[in-house]
Amino acid sequence: MTNSTIITIGRQFGSGGHEIGNRLSERLDIPLYDNNLISMAARELSISQEAAAKVDETILGKFLSAYVVNMKDYTVFINENSDGVPLSDKVYEAQSAIITKLAARGPCIFVGRCADYILGDYSNCIHTFICAYKEDRIRRIMKIYGLNEKQAWDKIKKMDRERKTYYEAHTGREWGSISAHGMLFNASLLGVGGVVDAMEAIYRKWESREK
Repeated sequence: MTNSTIITIGRQFGSGGHEIGNRLSERLDIPLYDNNLISMAARELSISQEAAAKVDETILGKFLSAYVVNMKDYTVFINENSDGVPLSDKVYEAQSAIITKLAARGPCIFVGRCADYILGDYSNCIHTFICAYKEDRIRRIMKIYGLNEKQAWDKIKKMDRERKTYYEAHTGREWGSISAHGMLFNASLLGVGGVVDAMEAIYRKWESREK
């Protein structure tokens, strides 16, 4: 248990959740943990970052009987001769342990990785979910990845499907619901800057309350 205030951010793909996390981290001067959790888990498991990234926020490994792990210039197949635990499960468990340890150190922000569920026993967590309208998400993904409209929408649907399946498989909760995340912000209505302003105000109010 920790007295530090923790922010968790779930997000639709293309909603601006990562940018919101970054801006909020700078505004509040507290660390942000997002993709860097992948490299931390990879070091913990002694696998390559590329291998961990392949199953990050997916449950791919649950449906395969063999798992490919890239290590340097070699490809190692983890099959029935291994401990039988899917790589996706190993990465999830490693990230869960890391999230718990980081939360105990002090205030910080976690993006994705079921952090709201993993830190469910912590009373000082602000759990949020970022959404946005389809058109705004498509424009954002087109710009970031240099895709056309159809390609962007296909990528959004794929990523949302993977995140939803991953979250619900590990938590038993409905991804993107108010009951799971506590606070929902529509970046299309508020703008990325508006969401950051609102979350900063909530954080500072939370920090100033009597504990």
